[in-house]
Amino acid sequence: MPRQVDDGEGRPVLTGLLALVGVAVAVGLILGVVALVGTKVLGLDGGAGASQAAAEHSMYLPKPSKTQAPSGPLITLAPGQTQSPSSGSSQPAQKPTKKKTPKTQISLSAGETSVGPMQQIDLTGVYPGGEGAILQVQRFTSGAWTDFPVTASVSNQTFSTYVQTSQAGVNRFRVVDTDTKLESNEVKVTVG
Repeated sequence: MPRQVDDGEGRPVLTGLLALVGVAVAVGLILGVVALVGTKVLGLDGGAGASQAAAEHSMYLPKPSKTQAPSGPLITLAPGQTQSPSSGSSQPAQKPTKKKTPKTQISLSAGETSVGPMQQIDLTGVYPGGEGAILQVQRFTSGAWTDFPVTASVSNQTFSTYVQTSQAGVNRFRVVDTDTKLESNEVKVTVG
């Protein structure tokens, strides 16, 4: 029996796949050409424009070479004098003007002037510009200031704490900024 030529009506899936592949290849070629032309127009192709931009952003460092020693004598000036580069003459330097800055002070006060042994002594004060500072309480004992086991922190330029002692007589207290070592005035409280 002789063979008949199939015109594709018996295989619709194969025909559809071949048509789909053909369309995909055509669309891919068109998109490739558009991308190639776009990179040329925008200068993204790495041609002369790209190498020029790269050259502008590169850094050139020359090779080190030996320099000549200065031909003239080296001059050492006395403190407080400068040498004019153009004339070579020395002249007294202008003294910088000093701005007087207000002294920052820690102001300490005691809530009580006389208490019984181990009664609370309220210590309060003001420390302008000392926001967040930690203040160490000190007591004057045996001719020297010693740390008392109490600290206070500065908030809104003020601080507050209390101490208790059984040491009879006049007790002298002060606070010291632990960072700057700035000291407050002393306060006296009589215990006993």
